Amino acid sequence: MELIQKIESREAHLAVIGLGYVGLPLAIAYAKAGFRVTGIEKSADKVAALEQGKCYVIDVPAADVRSMQAAGRFQATTDPAVLASADSVNICVPTPLSKTRDPDISFIQDAVSVIESHLHRPMLVILESTTYPGTTEEVILPRLSAGGLRVGEDFFLAFSPERVDPGNPRYHTTNIPKVVGGVTPACTRIAGALYGQVMESVVPVSSVRVAETVKLLENTFRSVNIGLVNEIALVCKSLDIDVWEVIEGAATKPFGFMPFYPGPGLGGHCIPIDPFYLSWKAKLAGAEARFIELAGQINSSMPKHVVQLVSEALNGRARAVRGSRILVIGVAYKAGIDDIRESPALDIIELLAQRGAEVSWYDPHVAALPAALAAARLDVWSRDELAGFDAAVIVTAHRSVDHTLLLDAGPVVVDTRNALKGHAAANVTRL
Repeated sequence: MELIQKIESREAHLAVIGLGYVGLPLAIAYAKAGFRVTGIEKSADKVAALEQGKCYVIDVPAADVRSMQAAGRFQATTDPAVLASADSVNICVPTPLSKTRDPDISFIQDAVSVIESHLHRPMLVILESTTYPGTTEEVILPRLSAGGLRVGEDFFLAFSPERVDPGNPRYHTTNIPKVVGGVTPACTRIAGALYGQVMESVVPVSSVRVAETVKLLENTFRSVNIGLVNEIALVCKSLDIDVWEVIEGAATKPFGFMPFYPGPGLGGHCIPIDPFYLSWKAKLAGAEARFIELAGQINSSMPKHVVQLVSEALNGRARAVRGSRILVIGVAYKAGIDDIRESPALDIIELLAQRGAEVSWYDPHVAALPAALAAARLDVWSRDELAGFDAAVIVTAHRSVDHTLLLDAGPVVVDTRNALKGHAAANVTRL
């Protein structure tokens, strides 16, 4: 087949729509494998940064961007007209939830609109954005077929869930197994052939619906288990039991147990959002996703619990939250990265401010927070600076931060990540 021959010879021109945490690493991986790649991005600022050899994604070295540009294998643009010459296009755009927790696939719809205008035979279209089962066949396929081109013959359509874990030094785009499901067997075969040029392992599945649900199961698994351990943490607190020691003991079992850890709430684009794509689709089919809904309720309640712990810790010093200087430490949603999407720290800051606290924040990876949040950035991490606060909350435990400075600096400390494990101090409250 002509398209497979172009892919295997690296003559295919590849396009990626959306140059964020998923799309840019994929585009650079394609380019490093020898393909000519064009990244299509709506943000002119991001395109300008890439053209200057700068990179805003933590997992992509700026040197890789510059070298692929110099080799003529990668360019970024805001103009989707380049799709007219592309042999393949990956859709890597955000899929948030609406205010009513319904799936918002408007970014996918926008991407499909530009592909429609430039669809040609033979062309491969792959959706990587996380979505509900049925999106590829029910939303994308009818639009791409409307002009008379036949799927599996004139063009090829598949779904392959992104599995990006920002900041993970061990697993990256090319060594994470790549699940692929096509609308037809030919679609699966051609999409698998493309990924096979770049990925160490390709896992074909029987349909796009299976591939779509794989991603949702992965993140629902994490959400439900984090919800469970958060509930255990609340139970252990009421029983005056150290939940961290309980988990450590349970983790010694060599089978039948996988340790998850409590925390201040869920963050990032995937785990707080993806399970609700599945529960929404289940409701449409007349099924109940009770575990998903319950886990969501528990996890979303954790910021309020953290604020309550801060209040109790301050009460122990005869102080109220109102009027106290409180430092939130770590505002990225996970350690080692600069991404604040859905970070529980933002909710904690807002809740503390609503109670009248004077809130500041510190994070060596994050330059700024949304202007709507009433919080000041602490620029210097030192014992003297920390001594000026009444309370401190460790929300994200970056490894580069010496949290032990809090032990004798003065403020009461609420440690939601067990960052001060092994340090017994009267001023520390652990989740």
